Amino acid sequence: MNRSARVASALAVALVAAVLAWVLFVALPAWTRPATPAEDPALARPVQAPQPEPSQRIKARLYYVSADGLRLQAQEREVEFGETTTAQARHLIEAQLAPPEPPLLSAIPPGTTLKELFLTGRGEAYVDLSGELAASHTGGSHDEILTVYTLVAVLTENLPSVVRVQILIDGHEVDTLAGHVDLRRPLSGAAQWIEQPAPPAPAAN
Repeated sequence: MNRSARVASALAVALVAAVLAWVLFVALPAWTRPATPAEDPALARPVQAPQPEPSQRIKARLYYVSADGLRLQAQEREVEFGETTTAQARHLIEAQLAPPEPPLLSAIPPGTTLKELFLTGRGEAYVDLSGELAASHTGGSHDEILTVYTLVAVLTENLPSVVRVQILIDGHEVDTLAGHVDLRRPLSGAAQWIEQPAPPAPAAN
């Protein structure tokens, strides 16, 4: 094949390619071409992230130091709902450990956190708390009593199936928090440390 024939063949191939390109990308209607991301209506719509459902809450009694500092005072608060008794006990303890709004005063040392909690079939709750419960305690027998019975009361007064509470620290049984209250066994009887509401005033004659 001479040079003129080769040039003519190359031009023919180029012409065929140009015609095919025009047919595919210009002459065909837009709906026959693959949609680009900008043309895809589904991609053009903004995608909204699913919103978490609000957690269900219930009313419960939490306990704080009374105005005279001698007993515990019940305060009604909303706490997260638990599907099981153990889950509800966890939510109660976590709510009790949270710093209260002034002027309420908590008997629990700041920084104390819940590490573990489990219940037995005998109505006993074992509450494992972080070391701040003892390390940051102010000391004194009365303050120690209020700290211990805050934890006893928040479970026994809100959960009928819990009758006794034993406090653990960092996964271990301890003798006391500050040398006064025996913590080697589960405790009950928090009612004696809870301030009772004042009786209503008699009606005037």
